[in-house]
Amino acid sequence: MHSVFFEPAGTGTYVATAATAGPWSPQAQHGGPPSALAARAIESHEPDPRQRLSRVTVDILRPVPVGKVSLRVRTVRPGRRVALLEAVMEADGQEVLHARGWRITRPAGEVPAIGTGGTPPPIPPQGRAPDFRRAHTDGYLSAIEWRFVTGGGFREYAEGSAWTRPRIPLLPGEHASPMSRALLVADSGSGVAAALDPGKFQYINVDLTVVLPRDPAGDWLLLDSATTIGSDGTGLAQTSLSDTGGWCGRAMQTLLVAPLAGG
Repeated sequence: MHSVFFEPAGTGTYVATAATAGPWSPQAQHGGPPSALAARAIESHEPDPRQRLSRVTVDILRPVPVGKVSLRVRTVRPGRRVALLEAVMEADGQEVLHARGWRITRPAGEVPAIGTGGTPPPIPPQGRAPDFRRAHTDGYLSAIEWRFVTGGGFREYAEGSAWTRPRIPLLPGEHASPMSRALLVADSGSGVAAALDPGKFQYINVDLTVVLPRDPAGDWLLLDSATTIGSDGTGLAQTSLSDTGGWCGRAMQTLLVAPLAGG
């Protein structure tokens, strides 16, 4: 296993390692690592210590290759209380991913916490190896630790919940921010709640939205996911996010769903 998801290769340029490879192809990245890298770029651009990155929406324009990628960032809407930023990822001369993030100012006074917290289920003592039928498992699926609480652990097709944490850092010598950590694993919600047999159907998300009313603490994040699929081939995966202290956010993915040839 590689020691990181990305290696720096110059200003705004990175080389994705094989650990980023998703379940559908060893040549294409899972959506989590490039989304997390884009969030890091948004947080690093003209940073304001009074603000926190609260919401990120990622549009995946085409498969992100396992290889060299570059990022450019601009401020769409500057502001003291709220700011909107955009990151564009390119690979092989093409734009492959867009990400927009709202940075929201932390309050000067006390604001009561409502609806965050609770008592999440305990982390199971042992995890199971990924068993995603016909999937490439030597990349991202092996770089994340999975502790399933409910569901089939990629073996059954229903709602599911799993504690997750990365086994390796996003970049050498860095501890990822709360939003980057959330994006890194939240893109797996549609897999945790795999509603159809991946040996017969593909369900690929075209986007990912993560909203964090509070920053998750620690490395472990619980994905409690459910997928709805319409007969027109569009799906929606919705994931509730919790850390060991309770609920902290939500993720959504729009899915392209289609039968596999020979499935």
